[in-house]
Amino acid sequence: MENVGAIITGSSRGIGKATAIRLAQDGFHVTVNYRQDEKGAKETKQTVIDHGGEAIIVQADVTKPHEVQKMVEKTTEEFGDVGVLVNNAGFSHHATLDELSHQEWQKGLNVNLTGAFNCAKAVAPKMKTLGWGRIVNISSLRAMTGSDHGSHYASSKAGILGLTKSLALELAPEITVNAISPGYTRTPMTKDSLKEKEEQIAAKIPLARVAESPEIAGVIAFLVSHDGSYITGETINANGGIYMR
Repeated sequence: MENVGAIITGSSRGIGKATAIRLAQDGFHVTVNYRQDEKGAKETKQTVIDHGGEAIIVQADVTKPHEVQKMVEKTTEEFGDVGVLVNNAGFSHHATLDELSHQEWQKGLNVNLTGAFNCAKAVAPKMKTLGWGRIVNISSLRAMTGSDHGSHYASSKAGILGLTKSLALELAPEITVNAISPGYTRTPMTKDSLKEKEEQIAAKIPLARVAESPEIAGVIAFLVSHDGSYITGETINANGGIYMR
């Protein structure tokens, strides 16, 4: 169902930006969300417009339910309906258990998991009224493998998988809810680690390279399209074969 609003959280850069551009190309009206990176959000919006799409920018912290609600209301005012939510906003940094503070642990849960819950809770009534909806949650390879330098990140992204299955059961049949677990992907978040170790990382991946953000956006586009209408509660591992279930 094109020509409805699509909220992509954290879409000022990386996978979120690529997704905003792709969904706009597919006919959705896009809400570009950011918390701090206003410049990046404006660049995303302009790219959407340059590709013939329609977009608005809404600043909102996904950890704050009242800001999320205002984002949903603004999207509805501008586009009439909200039919798509992509929970992409995330927080990650490297820290072992002895280095990780309680504040950083909580921030990882708040942004990556509670933020997705806040957004889903806000859009679900709109989608139920519309009689159609797609929610895609961005998890991570680390949800499957764990992490020796980011237990907060891996734990919150694993929680996304449980949230996805639960909401898929609860919100059917009108709304599908799925997750994507990207592997190593070229984004601003991974820029430093790839600069140092891209060759070593690529050598571990059967496809022998890291993903580009538009490739992950393409999987999201499939899940929110008519072609993805009979898929719900699933996690798609887009990781080049580095992890197979």
